[in-house]
Parts: sequence; structure tokens; C-alpha cells
Amino acid sequence: MYAIVTTGGKQYKVAKGDIFSVEKLDAQPGDKVKLDVLLLNDGKKTIVDAATLAKKKVTCEVLDQYKDKKVIVFKLKKRKRYHRTRGHRQNLTKLMVSSMPTTRAAAKKADTAQDEA
Repeated sequence: MYAIVTTGGKQYKVAKGDIFSVEKLDAQPGDKVKLDVLLLNDGKKTIVDAATLAKKKVTCEVLDQYKDKKVIVFKLKKRKRYHRTRGHRQNLTKLMVSSMPTTRAAAKKADTAQDEA
């Protein structure tokens, strides 16, 4: 089971328990963040209907706020004696997926598995 979520203008494929980094969010470590879902897949059925997915959110826990590795930006205009070197470190937030929405088929399958046990 996985979902495609969006944040910071980018899309990420996530499953329950995944740890991933996104552009900096205004949250402290330990906070819960809800992300919008664009696609939901339970292994058999895929949901992409915007009206259905508008109600569903993926809940993530903020693990850390940190800076990424330095990226070197080098500009050069040959034969003009122009060159500039700059560095950039992007602020990132590390998230862990704590809960995901389920499809009806997945919820029904989980209920039957609990009844059998």
C-alpha cells in the first residue's frame, strides 16, 4: 500500500513507516503534519478521484529540521574573464509516515483478517 503526496510543490511516493525529506515545513520535531494525497493504491485498487482524495490525508511525524549538503553553483562566461562560485544549502524537514488512509477494499480485508484471528 502506498500513496503519492504533495508538499512544497513536489510529489513523493510514501508507504507507512517511510522516512523522507521535504522542503522546510514550519513545524517542530515531534509535531504531526498532514499532507495532501494525490493517489492512493492498496495493491489491487488505485484511487485518483480528486473528490474522494480531498478528504484523505497522510499523517507524518516531524523527526528533524536540518540543512542539506552544500551545492556548488559555478557560473562561467568563457573568453570574457567572468566566473563566479557560490554555495547553497537547502533547509529540509525529515518526516516519518505514521498513518495512511485506506481504501474500502483494504479496510474490508483488514477487518476479515482480524475476524479470522
